[in-house]
Parts: sequence; C-alpha cells; structure tokens
Amino acid sequence: MKVRTAGDLQKYEILGIGLLCLALLALISLVNPAVGLVSRGVERLLRSVAGMGGYFFPLLLAFWGLRLIQGKTVKKGLAPRLYGSALLLVVALTLLHMLISGENSLQDGLAGEGGGLIGAVCLFLLERSFGLVGTWIILATLIIMGALLSCNISLHTFLAGLAGVLRSLYERIGGFLFIEGEEEVEEPEPGPVIIDQGGSPAREEAASQVTEEKNRDNAVKSGSPGVLRFAPPATSSSDVRDEEVAISGVSPAYQFPPLSLLARPLRNRGIKNNRDITENIRILEETLNSFGVKARVIQVSRGPAITRYEIQPSAGIKVSRIVSLADDIALSMAAPDVRIEAPIPGKAAIGIEVPNREISMVYLRELLETPEFQEASSRLTVALGKDIAGNPVVADLARMPHLLIAGATGSGKSVCLNTIIASILFKATPEEVKFLIIDPKMVELATYNGIPHLVSPVVTDPKKAATSLRWAVKEMEHRYELFAAVGVRDISRYNEFCRSNREINGEVRLPLPLIVIIIDELADLMMVAPADVEDAVCRLAQMARAAGIHLVVATQRPSVDVITGLIKANIPSRISFAVSSQIDSRTILDMAGAEKLLGKGDMLFFPVEAPKPIRVQGAYLSDEEVEALVSFLKKQAGPHFEAELVQEESRGEQEEDLEDELLPRAVEIFVETGHASISLLQRRLRVGYARAARLMDIMERKGIVGGYEGSKPRSVLITPEQFKQTFKKR
Repeated sequence: MKVRTAGDLQKYEILGIGLLCLALLALISLVNPAVGLVSRGVERLLRSVAGMGGYFFPLLLAFWGLRLIQGKTVKKGLAPRLYGSALLLVVALTLLHMLISGENSLQDGLAGEGGGLIGAVCLFLLERSFGLVGTWIILATLIIMGALLSCNISLHTFLAGLAGVLRSLYERIGGFLFIEGEEEVEEPEPGPVIIDQGGSPAREEAASQVTEEKNRDNAVKSGSPGVLRFAPPATSSSDVRDEEVAISGVSPAYQFPPLSLLARPLRNRGIKNNRDITENIRILEETLNSFGVKARVIQVSRGPAITRYEIQPSAGIKVSRIVSLADDIALSMAAPDVRIEAPIPGKAAIGIEVPNREISMVYLRELLETPEFQEASSRLTVALGKDIAGNPVVADLARMPHLLIAGATGSGKSVCLNTIIASILFKATPEEVKFLIIDPKMVELATYNGIPHLVSPVVTDPKKAATSLRWAVKEMEHRYELFAAVGVRDISRYNEFCRSNREINGEVRLPLPLIVIIIDELADLMMVAPADVEDAVCRLAQMARAAGIHLVVATQRPSVDVITGLIKANIPSRISFAVSSQIDSRTILDMAGAEKLLGKGDMLFFPVEAPKPIRVQGAYLSDEEVEALVSFLKKQAGPHFEAELVQEESRGEQEEDLEDELLPRAVEIFVETGHASISLLQRRLRVGYARAARLMDIMERKGIVGGYEGSKPRSVLITPEQFKQTFKKR
C-alpha cells in the first residue's frame, strides 16, 4: 500500500483551496451573472447543463474542497467517493427534472428548465426503456449505490446499522406504550416521574429531639477524622425545646448557647400544585426531542435555589450532545442559565439544574437541629447548607482537613465563614477548640472579639498576620515535640494520654485544644508579605493536621498569584461561590461550573473525597444572630489569650524586627562573604524578598552594613570579632 507523504497531502490541500474558489465563483455567477463575461458564460453553461439544479455544482465543489483540506477523504480513498458523488448528482438532476418538467420534458431540459440537459436526457432514456415504474426502481437503486460509494461502506454494514436504528425505535415505542403503565402499577408512590421537594412545609416543621445525657467521653475523638456526610432528610416529628437543644455533654463550668439565639425558619409556601414542574418536564423533553435527542425525565429534585431534572437518554445518545444544548435549554425554559451535570455521580442519568423563580432561604438553625449535626462526635462539625434535594449538608473540618473558599464580591463568602464559626461554637467548649481569626477587612469578623474561644484578639492588621501565622507554625512544631516525647502520632492519642493522668518527668500534661485558623481575605495578606504568608500557609497545610490545627482560607480574588499552586496542592477541599469567568472557576475547582452559579449563597462544595463538586445553597446567618451569639459567649467567660502570641503582636514594628530570629545568621553570612545583598539572603536563608529586605534595613539601622550604592553590593562594616562580641549570647 502506498503511503502518502506530507508533500502529497499538501497537493490535496492546494486542490481543495482551488475547489473552494471555483465553488464561490460559480455561486456568484448563478446569483449575479452580470458581474463579468466569465460569470455570464458560467451561468449559461450551468443553466443549460443542470437547469435549476445548477446550484448543486458549487455546493458539491465546496464540500469536496473542505474534505480535501481536512485530509480525511484522502486517507480513506478519494476515487470511490468521487464516483459516488457524481452518481448522486446525476440522480438528483433526474429526479428534479422528473418533478418539475411538464409533458415536453426533453424540450424543457434543452431550454434550461428542471434538471437541464443532463436530467432531461437521463429521464428520456429511462422512461422510454423501462417505463415510469422501472425508472423509479432504477433511481432508488442508483441512490443506494451512490450512497455506499460516497460513504465508503459495505451494504452489510449499512443494513446492520439500519436494523439497529429500527430496533432501538421499536424498543422506545414499546417502552412508551407498555413499560410506563407497568411502572405505575408496581410503584405506588412515585409514578413515572419522582418529584422530591426537599423544602416542603411538613419537613421544615420536623425537628430532632435531642437529650442532654450524651457521653462526654466522645471528646477524645475530637481530633480524629470524622465522617463527611451528606445527610438524608430528617424524619423526626417532635418539637425542639430551645434550651435543651444545646449541644451534647454540657459541662458545669460552661453552658452551650441555646438555639433560641438563632432565627426560626419561615414557613415555605411550597410549589403551586407541581404545575410548574410538570410543565417544565414537558418543555424539557420537547426541546431535547427537537434537537434529535431522545430522552425522558425520570426524577425531579427541588432544592432551595434550583430544581434538578434527571434525564435518561436513549441508547446511542452521546452525553456531549446534551451538554452542548445548555443554552438552548435555558432559552426554552426561560431561565437565566442552566448547569448540566453529566453524568450524576452514582446514577445512570444526567442532571439539568434550572434556577427556581423564588429562592428559599436556608437558616442555620434548621441545620443545627438535624440529627446529622446533633449526633456528630467531632467538635469541628460544620453545617454548610442544603443540597439540590433539600437535604442538609454537614461536613467535618477535621476530615477535610483544610478548606479554601473563593468567590466574587457579595457571593456569600463572609456569611459562609460566619456559619462555620457559629457551627463550631455551638459544638465545642473553649477548652476543646480555639480560633485564630485574621480579618484584614476589619469589619467582617471583628464581632467575635472577646469570646472565650480566641487565642488572640482578631487580627485586623495585615502586617501582623504574618506574625500570627509564624506563631501557628511554632505551635505546630511544639506540639510535634510533645507528641514525640509521649510516643503518639496525633492530637487525639495525645489528649487520651493526658486524660489518663499520666505524668512525664513528674509533670502532668493537659489536653491540647484544636486550633482553627480563619483567614477572611488571603489576597490582602499576599500583597503585604507574599513569601512569608505563602510559606506559613503551606507549612501549616502540609503538617498541621495531626497537630490539630486546621485552616479555613477565603479570598475574593481567585487568581493564580493569590491561590498559588502550592496552596492549592495542600488545601484539597474547596468551596466556590459565584465567579465572573470560567478561568476563575478552573483556578478554584480545576473545572468549569462556578461561573453558572446564582450568587446569594449558591456554592459548589468540593470535599477531598468527592469525585465531583456538590451544589449547595449556603445557610444564612444574620448580623443580629452573630451579635446575640457573641454576647451570650462573653457572659460565659472572658478570653484567655496565648501570652507569647499577644506579646509578639503588641511589639512595635522596629522592636519586632530587631528580635527577628534570623538576624544573627544573616549577619554571620555577610561577615563570612564580605559583602551584603538582599539576593544573597534570599538564597542562603531561603526567605522571601520582604523578609530579606527587612533584615537588610535592620542591619543598616544598627550600623552592620553600609548604605545603598546602586548596583554594587553593600559593604560590611563589622569584623568577625565584633560579630562574636555582639551576638555571642544569641
């Protein structure tokens, strides 16, 4: 077999371009023959030869030109396809002349009517030789032969494909006529389409009855990974007593906040007799059918913000065909936008998510009342919201173990942070969980100042944030030293060891609390000290899980210079709110979809163990509820800050710089090399530019190095002996 080289393919490409040019000239000649002499000649030739079928020639030339440029026809054989196309063209002209011409068909063809000269001569010969019936049989045979040659397939393959299409059509018709009726008889509850209304009034009134006599020994497991659950609907029907729904195992010294501090959910008016959903099912199936996609809706799940229609396509329908119809479906259903989940994880169906006309508010209280939250043993259990079916979404922060939250301004990030903090405050005592809150915005999380769960006042100065994160790294390292001394691997085993009243070198160890670090705006911190912040965040994300330190990082600027590759690699669990572009969605989730969210708490929750993101309507917590919760906690006890962290944050900028732990090593490097530069510090100390420049300013202020001299390195002003005398105590 001859192998075509790149030169042969180039020849066919040039031939294809020439055919496209001829097709365009022929089309212009037929439309406007007065353009020139050649155009008039071409128009007369095509009219006389093909009559009204003259437009077939430029279309056929354009088709073959495109095929030659693509190279597909060349690889699969050109000659048989050309023969088949020519045969189909002759048959088309004959049929055209047969349908249009009158009694004097031959004279009409010679005059340029009907199929022109070709159609008239072929029809005249066939009718005179075989009659009208024989002519139809011969033309049908020629059509099949031309199609087989053009498609370059055998008759057996063609008949097998036709039989498959007919068999599939028969099965669909049979299933429509008979199977649906059998399902209605066998399934008494759902019927042909299951409509799951997660936000029905009956369900919202149902609540769990929680007792106070829960064993506090479960606190031993607080640091161990919990279970990430996407909870089923609550089925308990007893009323919740506000004062008794406070979380399990109340200690005498600390009283958990009651749920009466939070607002009760409003009654949901429900759907208007399901007429909207039934009408949308009809519109959706008709829209898909109009584009040649055979599919049926098998289940409908109505959530707080969207309704998901689960469709099951027939055999042979590609999923990509349905995904490409998203805009057309949105147009037919009069929706601002639709999101298609193809396929739904764990189901043989495709989900089409259509926004509701009215968004139902999800209150935090109704999530905290669910058994999924009440019965969770982890002290880091958080209530995020409700999924598409209206089921509560309850997650364990210890299981994640770190969380990245991103989204555009006003999409619901700060409310989500408030719900995470409030969920933990309703679940854990100050001895069990501590918070380190960094809020560069100064107004979002500063309300929590004064609660007993804080390790330091809420950090609002971005310059002090790096200091707080460095303290967290030191605390992590100190905890690992304690673990090594005891011989345990994580904080849960260490706390269990401490509760057994075992002593180490005559000293009784106390259990360590979990620490949750909340960063409200990472972008501001990255602008002030990018290297220091990124290093601290990455170190904590890599190693702090076993030490009981967990990160919750939020940002409204999901760009690669803020959410760097190191940060993404070490924070596997993400929450994405509405973003402006698909690029931002890929930056957060590594996939598209967040750009189609509705805002106002609509999120994609992507936990570390899930194959795909879960769409959730986030819980709402008002400022008044936060203030009431904080006021109740302040009355319980005052905050007990970490003395070391508060001392570091209270120092002035100069004093803080002078106490930099790397200063002696930086001076030693300059004394050894004999010259000073910031790039040398970056390489030898492996620090960022901001810290290296700060060290250089300290040494210039102390008279260790000289001033700036342009491109030259700074001079070192002290001797090795002076260095030993000055830093011998360090």
